[in-house]
Amino acid sequence: MAIYRFRVTFEDYEDIYREIDMPSKGTFLELHNAIHQSTGYKSDVSSSFYVSNDQWKKGTEIGLMPSPLKIENGILKVEDVRLSKFIDDPHQKFYYIYNFDRPYEFHVELIKILKEEDGKEYPFVSKRVGEAPKSGAASNFPLSTGLEDIDDEEEITVDETEYGVDDDELDMFDEDDDTSGQEDGKQESNGMEDEY
Repeated sequence: MAIYRFRVTFEDYEDIYREIDMPSKGTFLELHNAIHQSTGYKSDVSSSFYVSNDQWKKGTEIGLMPSPLKIENGILKVEDVRLSKFIDDPHQKFYYIYNFDRPYEFHVELIKILKEEDGKEYPFVSKRVGEAPKSGAASNFPLSTGLEDIDDEEEITVDETEYGVDDDELDMFDEDDDTSGQEDGKQESNGMEDEY
């Protein structure tokens, strides 16, 4: 049996990648699971592989947990499709989007076709380079407001001249001042718009 070695690279972190050996009769679901065993991300989220060309243009979609609309449109499912069905090129590429809610995008490229080794279990992660970035789930943690270090008793003062205008300078724009020839608060246009 042929073994496909895929290099799986984060699109936004090209120096972080995994090389995963997959049996040719394996499914896209098995590849999906192998990717997430190697990154530590949970695998039970909506994701898709796309058959791609050399420019990573997305073609046929093969989905995990697809939406009802995609199912209605006849999307291929990862559990039903063998890898060998879409390997037409010795450097076949797949564009892979993990977790549509908080997506990470990957480039999955076939880099070698090997012979099966006796006694080796597949899928097999043959190389790991770099730490996977924190999962998108990390963004569920509350963000700092920057106010944690301020004592509740402490009075916060605001510099009203911070933007170069103080209250006295604003008096010249009062509505009571009708020297501009404007009526009922309507502004005349001189054909030019304010920059701000």
